[in-house]
Amino acid sequence: MKDPSSRRRVRRIAIGTAVVLALAGMNGPWLWRVGSEKYHNYKINQPEYKADNGKWEVIDFPEEYRQNTIHASLLHTGKILMVAGSGNNQKNFDDKKFDTRLWDPVKNTVKKIPTPVDLFCTGHTQLADGKLLIAGGTKRYEKLKGDVTKAGGLMIVHNENPDKPITLPAGTRFTGKKNGKTFVSKDAVVVERAKKVFDKETGAFLRNDPGLGRIYVEAQQSGSKYETGTQDNYRVQGLSGGDTRNTYGIAQKLALDKKDFQGIKDTFEFDPIAEKYIKVDPMNEARWYPTLTTLTDGKVLSLSGLDEIGQLVPGKNEVYDPKTKKWTYTKGIRQFPTYPAIFQMADGRLFYSGSNAGYGPDDVGRKPGIWDLETNKFQKIPGMSDPNLLETSNTVELPPAQDQRYMVVGGGGVGESKDSSSKTRIVDLRETAPRFRDGPELDKGTRYPQASVLPDDSVLISGGSEDYRGRGASNIKEARLYDPTSNTLDKVADPLVGRNYHSGSILLPDGRVMFFGSDSLYSDKGNTKPGVFEQRVEIYTPPYLYHGSQPTLGAGPKKIARGGSGTFPTSHAASIKKARLIRPSATTHVTDIDQTSIALDMKKTAKGLTVTIPKNRSLVESGWYMLFVTDDEGTPSKAQWVHVP
Repeated sequence: MKDPSSRRRVRRIAIGTAVVLALAGMNGPWLWRVGSEKYHNYKINQPEYKADNGKWEVIDFPEEYRQNTIHASLLHTGKILMVAGSGNNQKNFDDKKFDTRLWDPVKNTVKKIPTPVDLFCTGHTQLADGKLLIAGGTKRYEKLKGDVTKAGGLMIVHNENPDKPITLPAGTRFTGKKNGKTFVSKDAVVVERAKKVFDKETGAFLRNDPGLGRIYVEAQQSGSKYETGTQDNYRVQGLSGGDTRNTYGIAQKLALDKKDFQGIKDTFEFDPIAEKYIKVDPMNEARWYPTLTTLTDGKVLSLSGLDEIGQLVPGKNEVYDPKTKKWTYTKGIRQFPTYPAIFQMADGRLFYSGSNAGYGPDDVGRKPGIWDLETNKFQKIPGMSDPNLLETSNTVELPPAQDQRYMVVGGGGVGESKDSSSKTRIVDLRETAPRFRDGPELDKGTRYPQASVLPDDSVLISGGSEDYRGRGASNIKEARLYDPTSNTLDKVADPLVGRNYHSGSILLPDGRVMFFGSDSLYSDKGNTKPGVFEQRVEIYTPPYLYHGSQPTLGAGPKKIARGGSGTFPTSHAASIKKARLIRPSATTHVTDIDQTSIALDMKKTAKGLTVTIPKNRSLVESGWYMLFVTDDEGTPSKAQWVHVP
């Protein structure tokens, strides 16, 4: 039997020739003069074409339900949680207009969900019980250099008192000892007590290492004359007694420079049954643009992000325990750019592909490798092509997950670089000495490509733009299906809507793929017309859903333990070739850590089909999954939801 990509290529040639000849015969010269668009619409709606290329369709929400969707997650109820927060709109932020929508793609209904804080640029992942963990978001919007009127920046507050911490309220004034200039804190800060240090051999007291607190401060008045050019010590006004001596600030340059976004510590669990946010304990660190990665024991690792003063969190990673609802720091320090693509491997270690979505120095934490969280050791992986073009690349775990192969797709230079990569790079983590090797190349350099794993083991790669945030009208309206077996990229139908920054894709339980978002800086090639956030949702129906009827998979057990089996009724057992357990997506900013497709052993029985879940807890994390079966034509069933406790 030919592989799916070969069948598509053969059929495409025949279909294209037949349609062109038919239309030319019917319409003659008129077709070539004015009919290109009509010809295109005719062609893409032919059954043969759809069976080879699939079809795209825009879902038009009522205007009152449209939003600037930044994050989206598939819930085990089958509904899609679409989170905007302030939607990259500072007026919404200032007015505290924070939005979430819950979309039912089967009934095509939309429900507004009260949103407690600005969850714009948060992190999220699926929890074992089916809730969605959401951590971080926006405390303050960025200000570009020309918009900053008051000098400001980071103040490090020192507390040399070993007996107690000290709390400084918002509005605390800091006056420089040398420059005499006064700056005011924007928020409260708790500075931990100093730590007593003793000689390890003699036990003699050596010193107090001061407790440190970080706070953002601004000048009291506008103007460049309030800027500072060098480091200074700052006296904290309003203190008395020993606090006057023990507490002080140190700041470097406080200036009118660009101020980055600032993060929050807030954490919520979204309950898909109650359909509401539930507040839990906050993180230890404020984070804007964090990644959340589920670990073997069901706890969740929170990584990177910009903190409450707009600086990259200095390598202080932390873990959430769903049982206690509390966060604890991990051992050691390891720093990554924001939204790092960090996946749990089948052996419990962590794989960092080098993909990320933005902020952070160009020489810190950008090398791909394998990270042992317990020892904090990091093994770099060589062979990456275009190693300086990994920002805004996409990383996807190739199916099935047991193969432990990952693909890094496209990417661009650090920051607002015009450079982009057309490379795909593949690594096999089962190798003794893993290294990246180039896969098939994209047509164009591509930032922000979307990648969704499909039930037939192909990967849909679509969208993106050649330039930063679609500048120069550089959106790429192309889609490809990647076949991991043949290592080929096969062109399919072109999407109708361009997608770049703030876009994402999600596999649906019926085998289709949903696309959302896009946030172009400009809408024209000359970069003179401001872009408009793309609020339309688009659905792609892959070719496999036009090959005839889908195999049926009836309801079976809702819960199957690792190593356990479950039987599902089907009248198509003879034609079923494979079964896959696919974890639902939680996607944002070219980052979808949750996505995984696990091969299941299966046995055909008199009652239907019995599937067995692998025993490996690191491979099969606790949670809800979509169970798909696929027949000998590559056509998947609709999914049955299965919970692995």
